[in-house]
Amino acid sequence: MSNWYILSSLTFESDKITITETGEEVMMSWEDSLMSASSAYVTEGGGDILEIGFGMGIASNYIQSHSINSHTIVENHPQILEKLKTWANGKSNVTIISQSWADVTGSLSTYDGVFYDTYGDEKNYLFSSSLSGLTKSGAKVTFWNNNQNESNDLNIPNCTYKQISVTVDDNTVTNDTTGDDPLSTDTVATNLKNSLDSALTGFTIARNGPVLHIK
Repeated sequence: MSNWYILSSLTFESDKITITETGEEVMMSWEDSLMSASSAYVTEGGGDILEIGFGMGIASNYIQSHSINSHTIVENHPQILEKLKTWANGKSNVTIISQSWADVTGSLSTYDGVFYDTYGDEKNYLFSSSLSGLTKSGAKVTFWNNNQNESNDLNIPNCTYKQISVTVDDNTVTNDTTGDDPLSTDTVATNLKNSLDSALTGFTIARNGPVLHIK
């Protein structure tokens, strides 16, 4: 991962992690359904699981809920790493690697499942070519992808795709007034821009009256 991200200060809220200086979102709680599905997929065969990127620990909790032998987590942002250490306390099958995944691939084991979800990662182009040294025969691999189409920016071979719906609470705009009073144009524009920037669809701008669904 690039130095700018590792050196950035993070702000932790109940529903998201952001870059303190810019407010840019690193991870959000609405990703839950994506984390659940990804975790279920990589743990289908049980065994040894590699998770690259801890974030809010959503996927980690789901992975732990499945029957697995070991759970190796690679994370190198110092603030998230402290959260990870607290989370891992008492979990005997968890191993923490506190370095960039790209710097330790040669020393890692091989795994039955791999989940890749990083932020600010300038080495992501190396992930596909690293898989042969990280995976056992028949391993399940998945990666974060918030594009609406079947994009494969990581150039992983033999991909299949599943579309998963999400509910983004921050993109629901409400107005307590009734009748035909308009919503604040600035508020709607801001939330609409944030949603489009996130490449999301199906969010709702709602009020005590008309409901607008944007597809």
